Amino acid sequence: MLRHRGRAVFVAAALLVVGGPASAQVASLESVQSARGVKQAFILIKPEKPVAAVILFAGGHGNLGLKSASSMAWGAQNFLVRTRDKFAAQGLMVAVVDARGMNAVFRMSKGHATDIQAVVDRLKKEANVPVWLVGTSMGTFSAAGGGIELHNLGGIVLTSTITRSKPNWNIAGSHPNGVASMRLSAVSVPTLIMSHRKDGCDITPAADSPKLVRALAKSRKVETVLLDGGSPPLSEPCQARSQHGFLGIEDQAVNGIAKFIKSN
Repeated sequence: MLRHRGRAVFVAAALLVVGGPASAQVASLESVQSARGVKQAFILIKPEKPVAAVILFAGGHGNLGLKSASSMAWGAQNFLVRTRDKFAAQGLMVAVVDARGMNAVFRMSKGHATDIQAVVDRLKKEANVPVWLVGTSMGTFSAAGGGIELHNLGGIVLTSTITRSKPNWNIAGSHPNGVASMRLSAVSVPTLIMSHRKDGCDITPAADSPKLVRALAKSRKVETVLLDGGSPPLSEPCQARSQHGFLGIEDQAVNGIAKFIKSN
């Protein structure tokens, strides 16, 4: 374990399984109305005795097009979507959110944070446990934005975080370092940064993790986990069936996230 400005930075190639599996209830398709009048749909998976809750934000445009708790128009292979049952098996209550128009600007908006708050409030009614925001790739804008705007979270987890912008993005001028250009100094809750050492996506390199650590200057605790190995990629480098989406090491990734959540 290394220390960075008084905060823990943990680098590992493999992670141990933490705790045994928890029996999960059948997943259900739910929705809540946010304070701004938007109906927010999400898949809910609730173990019998959850120890914490996670709201999972897929990458890309985030529009899953949920038809039921097991049927969606897009995103089934996204890292966080395809591992949702693994999170539940760790004793975590799970909400997988669906939303239209989830570009970076919307994901960083107060309106999106308001919608997230509605899901947080609903999960708190299901079980009085800490609620964490977990995002991957474009979903890290959502998790970081919630961490900035909301004040009743257990913490946030950023996986395959976007730390660079492309010239044609409408945030290229204001956020050249992607999530690292956000107002992360407003995040006070524990934060986990997880990357694959060989993530081949040009806007989510693991080598940029120190940018995020420096920006999270007021977080109570920051850990960085770098994973190795996995299966040969079955998709383009920035797509989910590659190192970018922790292909073949999903258990290590989920176990590492669960370990951090349960220890904080």
